[in-house]
Amino acid sequence: MELVALFMFVAVIILLLGGFPVAFSLGGTALLFAMAGVLGGGFEPAFLAGLPSRIYGIMVNDTLIAVPLFVFMGITLERARIAEELLETLSSLFGTLRGGLGISVTVVGMLLAASTGIVGATVVTMGLLSLPTMLKRGYAPEISAGTICASGTLGQIIPPSIILVMLGDVISSAYQQAQLAQGNFSPKTVSVGDLFAGALIPGLMLVVLYILYLVVVAWLQPATMPAHHDGSQLRPSIGKVLHAIFAPLFLIFAVLGSILSGIATPTEAAGVGAVGAILIALVRRSISLSRLQEIMRGTLRISSMVFLILIGASIFSLVFRGYGGDDGVRAVLESLPGGVITAMLLVMLVMFLLGFVLDFIEIIFVVVPIVGPVLLTMGLDPVWLGIMIAINLQTSFLTPPFGFALFYLRGVAPPTVSTTQIYRGVIPFIGLQILALVLLAFFPELATWLPAQFYRQ
Repeated sequence: MELVALFMFVAVIILLLGGFPVAFSLGGTALLFAMAGVLGGGFEPAFLAGLPSRIYGIMVNDTLIAVPLFVFMGITLERARIAEELLETLSSLFGTLRGGLGISVTVVGMLLAASTGIVGATVVTMGLLSLPTMLKRGYAPEISAGTICASGTLGQIIPPSIILVMLGDVISSAYQQAQLAQGNFSPKTVSVGDLFAGALIPGLMLVVLYILYLVVVAWLQPATMPAHHDGSQLRPSIGKVLHAIFAPLFLIFAVLGSILSGIATPTEAAGVGAVGAILIALVRRSISLSRLQEIMRGTLRISSMVFLILIGASIFSLVFRGYGGDDGVRAVLESLPGGVITAMLLVMLVMFLLGFVLDFIEIIFVVVPIVGPVLLTMGLDPVWLGIMIAINLQTSFLTPPFGFALFYLRGVAPPTVSTTQIYRGVIPFIGLQILALVLLAFFPELATWLPAQFYRQ
């Protein structure tokens, strides 16, 4: 029966590669396999009786309410044109430096990631705003494309990231299952706030690595990253700089500060962020009734997609367990030579490869519930595991030839920038991502120290 579960997983991958909708591929394939199993006597129908309670559990999950609120906040900030003002101001501020525009793009990408948490929107926005400017200023296409793709994917790891909200909910459930399997009937919990705190240091470490790389390239190859201007232009005033960075910093401190200080739950903080985004847009007079309708439609579209995928993934995981797939995965991982280290390496490799064909939502809701309890039973820290998964997926989305970030940028890049140049440009940043993963593997405290300070028992 474990082989049937494997065939079901392969069937889903084939359907997704064929372009079928994700949610219906997951749920439909699972139901077809379940029906065939019931008719053939190899599947217990009682498993399907748990389906209504699973769907109801998704509907009443307080943590997942944060998803549409963060999506609303991100889309509102995108429509408020905050990125344009940020990029213009920071590029003028760092303009006398070689590579100053590249550093500005990285910083703006970080701030957008922290205030929107939507990777696709960040890459597209930065591609439309930054790429033509960087090329006009004499930047090499490879450096320009790599910087935009890498900084755009920071939304995967820098909180408040939507991926961390969903990953936190799944990791929490997996952690409780692992503890119950070990005989602990009063299990500890891990929250989205834990993952937010755990992601801060690794996320900022990635930003520092990106900037250091740009500084080194500007020093060794100055022709690829010339100064933004010759210094004759006036630097922006302090007031203009503060006006540009106030909005994203305000939201970052309002959302993260309220979570880490214990004043608000992630869902409540997401509400604060949504209201704050609307207030910023109103103050800047960058929103109208028609634009508000666009924002609400966009929020509804993305949120509906997320929850439909979640329902489809729940059906899939239920049938997968009914066929004993989770027992098969556990047996394989526990029998590997090298124990938990080999198991972790294998899981990370599989997730990395799946990141070429699946979006992070499918991977989180389908793969993590299967492998998470097994790895956590082996003694891994849940926060560390969550951050490792997030950075691994971020690396996958950057890696040619199937990285999603590359597709986003290719869609908005001018014809003068070839796909090969985009691929070459991201390779150094992939190396930096792998370096971050290695550092995190050898020094788990990079992810676990800050949550321990904020959430001491």
